[in-house]
Amino acid sequence: MNKLPITVAMISGAEAKRIARALESVSAWAGEIIIVLNADVADGTDEIAAKFGAKVFREPWKGHVAQKNSAAAKATQPWVLGLDADEVVSPELQRDIASLLERAGEAARCAAYSFPRCTFYLGRWIRHGDWYPDLQTRLWQRGHAQWQGTDPHDKLVADGPVGRLRGELLHYSMESLDRQLAKISVYGDYFARHCVERGYKPGALDFAVRPLWRFLRCYFLRLGFLDGWVGFYLAWQTAFACLTRYAKAREAMMAAASSPCSTSPSSSSPETPAR
Repeated sequence: MNKLPITVAMISGAEAKRIARALESVSAWAGEIIIVLNADVADGTDEIAAKFGAKVFREPWKGHVAQKNSAAAKATQPWVLGLDADEVVSPELQRDIASLLERAGEAARCAAYSFPRCTFYLGRWIRHGDWYPDLQTRLWQRGHAQWQGTDPHDKLVADGPVGRLRGELLHYSMESLDRQLAKISVYGDYFARHCVERGYKPGALDFAVRPLWRFLRCYFLRLGFLDGWVGFYLAWQTAFACLTRYAKAREAMMAAASSPCSTSPSSSSPETPAR
């Protein structure tokens, strides 16, 4: 198979158990694979990456946004594809990308391209609710987009139009409920720090309305009930994650208020991070 003029840019921690599947989905057709690996990783992730021809760069962890920008900055191909260690480029998406890049003039009309991401969770592919189509802007012309956002929720921002591809990016999510619940707590801590930095104190609306709205939107408006019991659980999990974020933010605000360097909170609401 001829290589496409594209760099796959990845960041990774200790992912020896999962990264091979991601690399296998791109190694046959990507012109270059760049991986920025956390400096302290010692589980053999680098050796696995090398087997697939990846160029591995070890760097201290700088946060999701800075780390991804570091990986993208090392790309040498005209196009860049952002990929995580728990994701796989489906054959359909690969064909869409190949077809697009074969029409170089037409492809260049857009600075970047998005496509749906489908998540495998609790034994099934989730195709409704808040988890689908989960559009991801991950393919861009080198130099025409940059990772932005608030850690850990990075977002690719392009300097021009964003096109759309139909093929799916496959996402193999957390292996267990325990890991997913732990992730809710970790993300809640990030959100709480962001609230303290912005001086936002959660109120009655955040506790009483937002979580309920998240459940109703996920389960009914976005047809989460079509995903069976998993869809029902995900709707409640989404509501719980929302409630937990604001509870952690309120806890952090109380701790900040009791410290000597505390400042008075404002009423400016922070942007609620995406899943």
